[in-house]
Amino acid sequence: MLEQFATRFAQLGYNAPTAIQTAVYEPMIDGGTDIVGLSPTGSGKTVAFLMPILANLMPGEGPQAIVLEPSQELAMQVTNVIRDWGAPFHAKVLPIIGGANVKRQQEKLKKRPEIIVGTPGRVLSLLQDHKLKAQNIETVVVDEADDLLQDDSLEKVRQIVATVPRDAQVAYFSATESEILHHLDEEMGKPAQIIDVRDQDRTRGAVRHGQFQVSRGKRNDVLNRLTKLPNFKALVFFNQTTELNRSYNFFKHQGYARAEKLSGTESKLQRERALKAFRKGQLKLLLTTDVAARGLDIPKLPVVVNYDLPTDANTYVHRVGRTGRMGEPGLVINFGDDHDLRDLKKLLRETEYDLQPIYYYRGQLVDHVDAPQEKQPTPATPRATAQPGDQVESTKSTPVQPNPPKQRKRKKNRRRDQKNKGKRRHS
Repeated sequence: MLEQFATRFAQLGYNAPTAIQTAVYEPMIDGGTDIVGLSPTGSGKTVAFLMPILANLMPGEGPQAIVLEPSQELAMQVTNVIRDWGAPFHAKVLPIIGGANVKRQQEKLKKRPEIIVGTPGRVLSLLQDHKLKAQNIETVVVDEADDLLQDDSLEKVRQIVATVPRDAQVAYFSATESEILHHLDEEMGKPAQIIDVRDQDRTRGAVRHGQFQVSRGKRNDVLNRLTKLPNFKALVFFNQTTELNRSYNFFKHQGYARAEKLSGTESKLQRERALKAFRKGQLKLLLTTDVAARGLDIPKLPVVVNYDLPTDANTYVHRVGRTGRMGEPGLVINFGDDHDLRDLKKLLRETEYDLQPIYYYRGQLVDHVDAPQEKQPTPATPRATAQPGDQVESTKSTPVQPNPPKQRKRKKNRRRDQKNKGKRRHS
C-alpha cells in the first residue's frame, strides 16, 4: 500500500483496508483482465476501486478513468471521496451528470481532468460528441453494476465500453449478485474475473430488523410518533413517488417533524440541499425512492424505514445497507399489515436477515409488550406460615376477573305490612 493511502486510513481511524479493498488492489493495478467485485453495502467499494486508479494515475495526461454511477447523488458522493483521497496525487476529478449545464461541463473538460465521474447518459453523450476524449482511458468502473446493467442503462454502458480502448480494464462493483455478471463475455464482449468477499467481510455492524404491524392509513402517524424518540433519524423508502409525496405533504402541512424528499421530481439543487441537511442532522426524515438513494453513504445513519416493503430481496439488501455501515449499529423498521409482513419473511427466507416483531410502547421501541399486571388483593386475614409439605400458591399473576355484582344488604326490620301479614285487624 502506498504511503498516501496508509496516512489517509490513519486519519479516518481505520486500522487496515477492508476485504474488498485488499482483494481487488493487485488485479486492478495490473489491469490485465476485467473484474467483478462483490462485497456488502458499506464495505468501502469506492475506496477499493479508487486506490488502484490513483496509484496508476499520470497527472496532467488528461482523462484516464471513467466511473459510472446510477444517480446524480451517488456521482457527487463519489466525486467528493475522490477529491479527498486524490489530493496528495494532485488528481483532478470532474462530475458529469444529467441536469447540470452541459456547456459548463464541456468547458471544464478542456482543463483535462484525469478522472471522470458521471451518469451513463451524459457520459455517452459527451463521448459521442467528441468532447470527452477516450484514447487514454485505462479504467472504466461500473459501480452498482446490478442496477446499471439492466434496462436502458445497459445499452448505454455497452456503448461507453465499446468507445474506450479495447485493452482498458472494466471493473464492475456490486453488493448483490445478478445473472448478467456471470455472462459478461456475452453481454459486454469480454469475460471478467469474479472476486467475491461477501462471506469474508466483517465491516457490517449489528443491525436489528423489525416488523412493525401497522395499517397504511396509520403509517404517517406512527412515523411522526417515532421521530419523538431520542436521536431518531431515518431514511424512509417508498415504492412509488405518489405515496412519497402524500407522506411529504402530511409532514409539511401538519407542522410535524421536519422532513424532505429525495426523488426524481426535484431539481438537482433541491436534492443536494435535502441530502446535505439530512447528513448534518437538520432533518428527522428523508423520504426517498430506491433510485434516488441507491448506494448513498450517510455516516452513522441510525434507522432505515421501509414505508413500502420491497418486492425483491436485492432491493431489501440495498435499502437496509444504508445503516450499520463500517461497524456502526443500526435498526430497520418494516411497516406492513400481517399479510405484508408474512410475505416479506418468505421473500427473505434464503437470506441471513432475522425479522422480529417490534412495538412502540410508552415512548420507546420494544421487542415485546407484557400484559398489564394487576396488584393482588391483600387477604382479609393473615395467612399462616407455610410448613413443609404444604402447597404454596404461585406468585405468578393471573388474569383479572370481572368484579362480582354487589349484594344488596337485607334490612333488619321488615316492612310493617310484611310483619303483620296474615293478621286481621279488628276495629
